[in-house]
Amino acid sequence: MLKLYYARPSVYARPVWLALLEKQLPFELIPVDLGGQQFEPDFLAVNPFGHVPVLTDGDFRVVESLAILDYLEARYPERPLLPTEPRALATVRMVQLVTLNELLPPIFKLLMQDHRSGETSAEVEYARLRAKITLDFLEGLLADSQYFAGDQLSLAEIVAGTVVHKLPELGVPLATYPGLRCWSERLLGRPTWQQIQLSVEEWDIFKRRMRVIPKLWQRRRHQRIAALSRQGTP
Repeated sequence: MLKLYYARPSVYARPVWLALLEKQLPFELIPVDLGGQQFEPDFLAVNPFGHVPVLTDGDFRVVESLAILDYLEARYPERPLLPTEPRALATVRMVQLVTLNELLPPIFKLLMQDHRSGETSAEVEYARLRAKITLDFLEGLLADSQYFAGDQLSLAEIVAGTVVHKLPELGVPLATYPGLRCWSERLLGRPTWQQIQLSVEEWDIFKRRMRVIPKLWQRRRHQRIAALSRQGTP
């Protein structure tokens, strides 16, 4: 059986979880606590890079979200999530990559901002601007279509649809993006999206954790450097 190592709030694991649900594949969820479990030896034996998601299919293991999504499409072609028409395929790929490369970095910056301070730095303003530029691009790609691939739900929705609806909570409203707003509302009404939806408490915990993750990674980096130094000591 397929096994997915995941964390409910992970913006990289949620698309894979969603794809499994949309393709109606049987799978087992294996939760990983991102508060530190990802650095434990048991999980590092599964993924030496220390992050989710990881998919195992029998004795085959796949890491990295986009690679997993491609594997699922090729291995389980029923209920396809990837179009074959060239322009539709290119559009879906653009949405996937733009979401990961252009939208997620400002989202992470906005998540790590301490809103209680009431301060707005130039970096935060730039993050909002970068998010808006990306939304402008996505709004243009979507145009008047129901989905980015036309009438077909695709991996564009699976990737972008798990994060776009959260932007208003980070100070980037969707009011000026009517196409994306309707698109997002349509997705949130699907049973699969409702199944992976975070509760208010889970979302708040995730936001608090995002503000300490840089320190966690820095501490882990120092620990690994120290361990490597000890190994090199005669």
